[in-house]
Amino acid sequence: MDPAPPFAWTSGEIHADVVLGAGLLAAAYAVAWTRGPRGGPREPALFLAALLVLLGALNGPLHDLSDYYLFSAHMVQHLLLTLVVPPLLLAGTPGWMADALLRPLRRRRTLGTLAHAATGPVTALGFYAVSLIGWHLPAPYEVALEHHAWHVVEHLVLIATALLAWWPVLSPSALFPRLHYGTQILYLFAFGIPMTIVAAMITGAEQTLYPFYASAPRLFGLTALADQRLGGLIMWVPAGLIPVLVFTVVFFRWVATETEEESGTVERPLL
Repeated sequence: MDPAPPFAWTSGEIHADVVLGAGLLAAAYAVAWTRGPRGGPREPALFLAALLVLLGALNGPLHDLSDYYLFSAHMVQHLLLTLVVPPLLLAGTPGWMADALLRPLRRRRTLGTLAHAATGPVTALGFYAVSLIGWHLPAPYEVALEHHAWHVVEHLVLIATALLAWWPVLSPSALFPRLHYGTQILYLFAFGIPMTIVAAMITGAEQTLYPFYASAPRLFGLTALADQRLGGLIMWVPAGLIPVLVFTVVFFRWVATETEEESGTVERPLL
């Protein structure tokens, strides 16, 4: 890694590859939106919000804190990449757009079978758990910090597996649909377990797990071990709160749908 730059809240490193990737996604979305049955501004706004969060997480002061100084800042970054960006991307993708992208997979039996398996609750949560736990083990984590290319791979894998993990609850596709509301609620009980395992491992450690941060310049009066424990707590609390928040939304949508079905006015949920 390069030497740590002087930290300032008003500046920070900008990664051209991240900006380019977000720009290409935005352009592709805009082109597809103009060619489909466009709706209101809600879905484009959510998709744009996902890209803005992605840019904020991987550039600027949060990037510098994460890559050079604080483990706790890096955990904030990983929370944004797994618990904020993926659900916003899914909620911002219209069903017709998702089906247009996925329909070629369904036409090929092998790919369709693999896609169906990958978006199933057990497989999706399994991929997410292996990715989240694996990348936070000390050896892979250190490699990602020391080598930028591996750091990019780490972030891409975390985002991709988090998309799979959110799919059973937020799928916009009729071809690979979300679970029934009741099953979504059961699934959400398990969703936070992988991150809780990682957070418990980190918070309970009696010594620093990551030599990179042990030798990093200190900021805000945090020792390396205090910074590590703060990072574990930052993961632990949202890992419990965000699934509970989504659980609450799903529950009330389930109740509303049951009421609408009884009155014969059921509509497709927007979440």
